Amino acid sequence: MKIWIAHEAGLAHLGVLPDGAEVEVWDGGEFPSDPADVKLLVAGGGGVDEDKLKAMTGLAAVQILSAGAEKWIPIMPEGVALCDNRGAHTETTAEWIQAATLASIRRFDAFARHQAAREWAAGFTGTLTGATALIVGAGSIGESVARRFAAGGVDVVKIARTARPGVGTIEDLPDLLPKADVVVIIVPLTPETEKLVDAAFLARMKDGALLVNAARGRVVDTDALTAEVRTGRIRCALDVTEPEPLPADHELWGLEGALITPHVGGAVDGFIGRVYPPVGDQIRRFAAGEPLANTVVNGY
Repeated sequence: MKIWIAHEAGLAHLGVLPDGAEVEVWDGGEFPSDPADVKLLVAGGGGVDEDKLKAMTGLAAVQILSAGAEKWIPIMPEGVALCDNRGAHTETTAEWIQAATLASIRRFDAFARHQAAREWAAGFTGTLTGATALIVGAGSIGESVARRFAAGGVDVVKIARTARPGVGTIEDLPDLLPKADVVVIIVPLTPETEKLVDAAFLARMKDGALLVNAARGRVVDTDALTAEVRTGRIRCALDVTEPEPLPADHELWGLEGALITPHVGGAVDGFIGRVYPPVGDQIRRFAAGEPLANTVVNGY
């Protein structure tokens, strides 16, 4: 059973592999051996050339290292399972959301600019304590954010694709948006969520509210967001943008109310050691003929 993984350093984190498992490293460039023999492909977050994927005629499953699968769904060969790495990035992404929310509300971005200019510019800021946060996407990351916020005295409201106790749905957005001081977007990118945050969504947000996007850039209408932030009515903290990378001449870079990081929510020390142990578990399931974990269905 031939398996290709994306990082040589990942070999040390796979654990004990089943007999007959042959693991090779493929970085997306020249094939290390015959691609037709590959049964399980473990791929990084950058996607893969579709023609190269088609050359893997014996492929049974693709395991990606990211939680978002939108780059892979359109190019998956018929009958090949697609599995994401759900859970591996939960706490680090939730940490980014917490940090970015606090940094924006407490105006650390503005203070950093003053520091660069060697200016002592004291003043009052907002506070997250006692605020209301609406989390759009109550999956594992959203639930982690909710716990972190609640521990800091935030009133948390959650919505998801399917209602459950304590969690509403998209249909509740019109009533909830005007009440939220912070709106966190952490949904998968699917046809249903693309440009979910449009001009109408933003218009219903409370004056002075903060939009935090750690999902995918295409979930937000960039032009509509830029127009709102330009007025100063709302602020934003973004780890993802559309387009991405955000062009150097894009207006958002220079807006006072925008805090932007370059898609680094999960990019922390120990990345390889975090994402590859679940890959080892998946290889053992695959070899044993057991159901694969985190199979992507309908974009989730």
